[in-house]
Amino acid sequence: MVSKTEESQLQQLENQVENGGGGAWEYLSLVRKLKLRRSDKVLKHGLALLNDPKKRSALGPDEWNLYEQVATAALDCQCLEVAKDCIKVLQKKFPGSKRVGRLEAMLLEAKGSWDEAEKAYSSLLEDNALDQVISMRRVAMAKARGDILGAIDWLNKYLEIFMADHDAWRELAEIYVSLQMYKQAAFCYEELILSQPMIPLHHLAYADVLYTIGGLENLQTAKKYYASTIELTGGKNTRALYGICLCTSAIAQLTKGKNNEDKEISTLAAAALEKDYKQSSPDKVSLLASTLKTMKLQ
Repeated sequence: MVSKTEESQLQQLENQVENGGGGAWEYLSLVRKLKLRRSDKVLKHGLALLNDPKKRSALGPDEWNLYEQVATAALDCQCLEVAKDCIKVLQKKFPGSKRVGRLEAMLLEAKGSWDEAEKAYSSLLEDNALDQVISMRRVAMAKARGDILGAIDWLNKYLEIFMADHDAWRELAEIYVSLQMYKQAAFCYEELILSQPMIPLHHLAYADVLYTIGGLENLQTAKKYYASTIELTGGKNTRALYGICLCTSAIAQLTKGKNNEDKEISTLAAAALEKDYKQSSPDKVSLLASTLKTMKLQ
């Protein structure tokens, strides 16, 4: 995860480079270090360095890292001829390299040569089954082809090996939600909460899924996770506040008003929502009041 300091440094460098103030290599190096894409900027400034023989030679061994970075950016931007030229240079310098082979497979993928790309990825994984980038490329390729079930299959196989990859768990959860496979999505969010308990968005997403599934037990659990989201965000998450109110209303309907558990927290959530709306959307306060009245929270 990129820190605020790193983000600030990156933005400062980007503005400097964009305004002709120099520092293109420092900017490109920081983008690579932080594992960001910024593909359009990388392509623009990276290509300018590579096309200048004097600046290119001054990079020393880092010249080849830049070729790889520009090739990847060109693929992202669908500048396939640029990507092809960069890959050719790398092929000549590093014949038989698996790292270059990965770029070749990505070029096939970008061209839409799915079968050839799949063969290339399979061959590379035979040599190194623990290559995370290639494994995730197969997921991306399946999604690009519209094969969502295939993407799910590849993600599950990937997570059997790389269980600590939070981004993969989140991607799988989002796919499950898009397919209305909420129980499977809930499992993914449980894994995320276990590994990253202080990330409020995981708690919020899990609560949303449980609320959608419904049922008294799920609603009660959803309410707890909306509450933990509020706690982790210092009471500033409007969606979680509204979630508390929705859960309270749904639970009251299921129990026919017999369950008064946590009545206080729903009252506080409703009050916090009113305060928030008065500050940010005063013209919608009456609409909120009407909604809360319908939920019998006013």
